[in-house]
Amino acid sequence: MAIEQVEVTDFFHRHKPFSDLAEQELSQLASGIEIAYYKAGSPILTFGQDNNQWFVIRSGAVEVFRRDGELYNRLGEGNFFGELAIMRNRPVRFPVVALEDTLVYLIDAETFNNLFDSNEQFADFVEVEDRSRLRDSNADRKENDSLLTAKVEKLIGQLPLILPPNTTVQEAAVRMTEEGVSSVLISNDQLSVNDDADDEELVIGIVTDVDIRSRLVAQGLKLSSPVTDIMTSQLTSVQSHQYVFEAMMLMLKHKVTHLPVLKKSQPIGLISHQDILRYESQNSLFVVKSIFNALNVDELAALKGEVQTCFSRMVHEDANSQMIGSAMAVIGRSFKQRLLELAEQEFGPPPIPYCFLALGSMARDEQLIVTDQDNALVLDNRFDPQIHDEYFDALANFVCDGLDRCGYTYCKGGIMATNKKWRQPLKVWEQYFSQWIDKPTPETLLNSAIFFDLDGVWGKKVWADSLNRLIRKKAYKNARFLACLARNALLRTPPLGFFKDFVMETDGRQTNSINMKRRGTAPIADLIRVHALSVGAKGRNSFARLQGVIESKILPPGRGADLRDALEFIAMVRIRHQAFDIDMQRVPDNDIEPEYLSDFERKNLKDAFQILSDAQKFMKYRYQPGRHL
Repeated sequence: MAIEQVEVTDFFHRHKPFSDLAEQELSQLASGIEIAYYKAGSPILTFGQDNNQWFVIRSGAVEVFRRDGELYNRLGEGNFFGELAIMRNRPVRFPVVALEDTLVYLIDAETFNNLFDSNEQFADFVEVEDRSRLRDSNADRKENDSLLTAKVEKLIGQLPLILPPNTTVQEAAVRMTEEGVSSVLISNDQLSVNDDADDEELVIGIVTDVDIRSRLVAQGLKLSSPVTDIMTSQLTSVQSHQYVFEAMMLMLKHKVTHLPVLKKSQPIGLISHQDILRYESQNSLFVVKSIFNALNVDELAALKGEVQTCFSRMVHEDANSQMIGSAMAVIGRSFKQRLLELAEQEFGPPPIPYCFLALGSMARDEQLIVTDQDNALVLDNRFDPQIHDEYFDALANFVCDGLDRCGYTYCKGGIMATNKKWRQPLKVWEQYFSQWIDKPTPETLLNSAIFFDLDGVWGKKVWADSLNRLIRKKAYKNARFLACLARNALLRTPPLGFFKDFVMETDGRQTNSINMKRRGTAPIADLIRVHALSVGAKGRNSFARLQGVIESKILPPGRGADLRDALEFIAMVRIRHQAFDIDMQRVPDNDIEPEYLSDFERKNLKDAFQILSDAQKFMKYRYQPGRHL
């Protein structure tokens, strides 16, 4: 054995995971080693670089950085790096720079993969341990995404200008000019910002430059008018601890350009859409703007390509599933809202008030590029079919036909406002939900899994809030209903066989694939919904619901965090598959073929499905008929 190979072997004997390898494995590994030297301060791996080598530090030290330049880790003799790019078959996400003069052993990707596949102990050491590698995989994506790591408080440049409601518009304009700001908050003059009051009591409105132009000057009002005459009330606000991405989604959802920033109940700043531009995923804002600028259905339908491009870009920029699902849901709501505007232009104003509902993944902010439309109409209790239904039938058909043209295909189950059953007065919807919970049947349990995720997107949206409160109130600790709902949720199981191998689909055209919605994200969402209803959690998004469930402490220790990581990983496998289909100019779907996944993805996917399987077993135990909750 050459002297150099002996030195390499001796080195490996002193460091894990090499010290656990058989002598034959060590000898083969040492014989193929290459050596590289890097001077202090020189780059070893750069962001976005293709990498086909595993680096083991022989001497010296390196620094590993996050994408934004923040220090992530320091590594020294015996440590290694570069394995994630090889296992994921993706470009480098964590740049590496030599901290000192550094000597490294280079192991080629083929040798690494062969050792990884053949030696389970080696693979486990490299990946750390089963549960943490799922968490690390998801954390990598979150840390690379400035939208999800930047807090709103970072955007605040100065304290907000706050004036009492008896201030005149002229006085407000003078103060705005003196302060160099484009907006001012109006506070309750009976309270101070130090009072212990709810934010909606303390901040009662906002006035912007646009309000002064459009509501004062254009309307010919006097400069002595109080600011309350032109202010916008019913404010949408954001808490300082929330993320920049959440602020962007609020602006898009409520179509506002300014957000008061609160710390608990006290206003500490004002941010505008201009403040967010440098953080946001620009395509989503541009698509929404294009939607509301569209003059007809033809122009809306022409935006399908832009929606796919937006989706694909977010995936390639390493956005996580919450960001992507929320952005796509905002885009979907925007299509609905613009179609409803066009419908009212076509058919005239509605004869009675109504609320258009989004259901399912759109309501949960978990919508992806492959989706059908689930929607419904809540009508005023004065609804008379003989007088009013012709209008709402025409409106529902206009919107649903338009959504289909825009890429949101018709629901095969008929869960659409075009179906008279799902176009009913508020009192009928209240009866529906009460009956479904009080007297569950197989059919109504299926309805519950769809309609219990609802969000008002147009019209009297307070009715949607009322229905959500009714659902929470009646389902909370309702042992019989929850047992039935849990049993129904267990009908969809993860695709794992007895020996933890993947079980492929046996129906339809895809016979060698796994439907990641039907066998992955959907059963997790169903499971989380049951737990959330049992503890009265208010969130609609699965991650928000799960946080409420975790805080209620009904799950065994650590199970909630495991379930969160499993949902994120399964969702991202589904998302990346759809983005790949788009990139390859194929029609995207939910069906993945495991043989095309990397070893890293297959191992983690099996772990995630096992977590789901364990969670379903716990749910089956917890919600047994007659068991006290």
